[in-house]
Amino acid sequence: METVTEWIEKNSHPLTNRKPDEPLDDLRPLAPLVRDAKIVALGAAARQTRELSDVAHRIVRLLVEEEGFRSLALEGDDPGRLGLDVYVATGDGDPHALLGKARSFWQTAEILDLVHWMRSYNRRHPGDPVRFAQFPAEPVRRTTRLDGLAALERTLADGVSWWQRLTGDKVVYWGGMAHTAIGTPRTVSPSEPPESHQNMGGYLRARMGLDYRSVGLTMARGSIGQPLPAPRPDFVDSLLYAAAENRAGYVLDLGTSQPEPIRRLLDAPTRTRLIGPFYDPRDDAAYHMSGGSLASWFDVVVHTQEVTPPRPLP
Repeated sequence: METVTEWIEKNSHPLTNRKPDEPLDDLRPLAPLVRDAKIVALGAAARQTRELSDVAHRIVRLLVEEEGFRSLALEGDDPGRLGLDVYVATGDGDPHALLGKARSFWQTAEILDLVHWMRSYNRRHPGDPVRFAQFPAEPVRRTTRLDGLAALERTLADGVSWWQRLTGDKVVYWGGMAHTAIGTPRTVSPSEPPESHQNMGGYLRARMGLDYRSVGLTMARGSIGQPLPAPRPDFVDSLLYAAAENRAGYVLDLGTSQPEPIRRLLDAPTRTRLIGPFYDPRDDAAYHMSGGSLASWFDVVVHTQEVTPPRPLP
């Protein structure tokens, strides 16, 4: 009987290009899986890696250049506050200096490359530009009372759906997997006690159905400034890691028809690696998301086998 690893090897599409400006041929199998959505979320297992940022940039390029997406929601700060929205629209300002005022995980050469690309695209397409999504000054108010992280998740969902409805743009949302995965609920560790609640992706799937698509940017090993060991056997990432073999990464459609034994395993409750601002490699098992399965969290996985730290702003 075919194993999950063998099924992933057979049904995934290898990624052969790594740099943001390289050809997109290897990523094109992703396009038909998400092109009909109004919001496509790219959820990274860690923000502090060069490779996940580069593959996210390449997906943004694919969706903007070939699939008609025209807004980018970049999670974690406000491009309007920083002036980046003006820069990509008009060229006014110094993006390096503007990013210097952003939160620390935006202060990377990878984000600067993305901002430069958006400006370049707009110079070439002045009548059909790409822009940063904006969010309402006051959160969209609802009657349900929520506290803490649960309130944040609702606010994120309200904000991006408000912008999509206001503009009619197809939106790429690039952020952290804790927010973008379809969690109803999902649990993020380490925290004491563990926080379990519905998250942004769960709210958006409930409201929008398949107009919201979740893409998981997973990773296996390498360094995020501290050594990152290969994933533990009780993490679903261990299957993704084993299936990569000698490939740098791959695209895997989780919505395709699968044999029943494979579907059961993909639907089984599991853990996936999730690393926030802090990480202790001595306690690697603590850094994970649970409360769901690979196939319930993501419509598509874009897996990267080896990661390195991001480049600081030059």
